[in-house]
Amino acid sequence: MPKTGRLRLFPLNTVLFPGAVLNLHVFEERYRRMIAECLDAGEAFGVVLIREGREAGDPEVLPHEVGTTAEIAEVTPLPAGRYYISTTGGKRFRIASIVSREPYLLAEVEFIDEPRDEEGEAEARASELTDRVLHEFREYSRLLVAFSGHASEVDVPQDPVDASYVVGDALQVADALKQRLLELRTAEARLAAELGFLRRLLPQLRQLLERKRAQERIVREDAPGGEFRAHQEAFFGKHFSQN
Repeated sequence: MPKTGRLRLFPLNTVLFPGAVLNLHVFEERYRRMIAECLDAGEAFGVVLIREGREAGDPEVLPHEVGTTAEIAEVTPLPAGRYYISTTGGKRFRIASIVSREPYLLAEVEFIDEPRDEEGEAEARASELTDRVLHEFREYSRLLVAFSGHASEVDVPQDPVDASYVVGDALQVADALKQRLLELRTAEARLAAELGFLRRLLPQLRQLLERKRAQERIVREDAPGGEFRAHQEAFFGKHFSQN
């Protein structure tokens, strides 16, 4: 891929990381046209987080400078020229200049390469950080499942670059924080920031889970039949006779 190029942009209220999957329902005329052109040319488009503006359709919307190319993987045509598309994050880029705003944002961009580590020292530090992040992230995922009740499996690779993107995508944090992660230049920097996030989030999650369990105990004990009924439900389920 060349180091610079011209890219159609889709500003959204989300951050796309390299390797992440993004599914979109494309219904606005300008973006229907953009996707049709991308499909005809066999080209990706760029996803950028909205910095200022109400929504993607705002002609004066201002995006953040760093985004990620979206490679179109699957397309489902719909009536009235709409699409369901499934995309995968490709390469990071930085907007150099906005070329035009009609019918959609078109920009000159500089593609961002991961820096090379000739000596191997940064790679060793990143590998060590990956192990520490994975340890904390497994606990974070376990607590999220316990809190939400929804099973979720995130397979985090050992490669520091890939791991930094997978964890960044999976973290339940504000888009502004995800954007900061996306903009960090190296995997080592991203992993260090993610480790900091995880170490702040884990105590908060544990407290939330404790409160939820305490509330559930109160609800059970205040139910008809009180604590005895709660014990009966544990053995017989909730549908035994109340007579």
